Amino acid sequence: MTDETKPAPWPLARVQALVNTVELPAGPDRLDRADDATPWLIDNGLLSAGASPTTDELEFLREVREALRALLIHNAGGAAPGPRALRALRDVAEGATAKAGLDADGQVTLAASDDSLRARLVELLVVIRDAQRDGSWSRLKACANDECAWAFYDRSRNHGGIWCDMADCGNKLKNREFRARRRAGGAS
Repeated sequence: MTDETKPAPWPLARVQALVNTVELPAGPDRLDRADDATPWLIDNGLLSAGASPTTDELEFLREVREALRALLIHNAGGAAPGPRALRALRDVAEGATAKAGLDADGQVTLAASDDSLRARLVELLVVIRDAQRDGSWSRLKACANDECAWAFYDRSRNHGGIWCDMADCGNKLKNREFRARRRAGGAS
């Protein structure tokens, strides 16, 4: 999958966009090089205009991305991620602070306490916390096709969606399962 055919509502779309910065299993990775990552990071509010991420920051951001993917796999019915898988997100939670503000309508806002990339990641944790509270978090999932794991937003009534795209990943997996049953003598 290469585009957001099942986009999450804003601001949860920010989490989805980060997870989908790489096309698995071996597609291009927007976070691999600073030249490629900088425009995306600025557009998605994770980097100040004129700044450039360091190699260490990009490596950490890729770890955060994969920790988020592990959570989305769990949302899709997969195993709960272990402490090691969530280490980067825990580092964000424990190392960053947010500052509270009030917008023109009197709504409380939480934003990163400084402009560093690591500090701005705390805003994604706030987005996740809000989505967990309003029930939309469980609808953001990773595709059940292990070769894909693209993040998608499940808009089905029963929250039963498991593929980013039925025509692509769903059919591939169903055909694979059918052939396996046939080889095992379970179908004719």
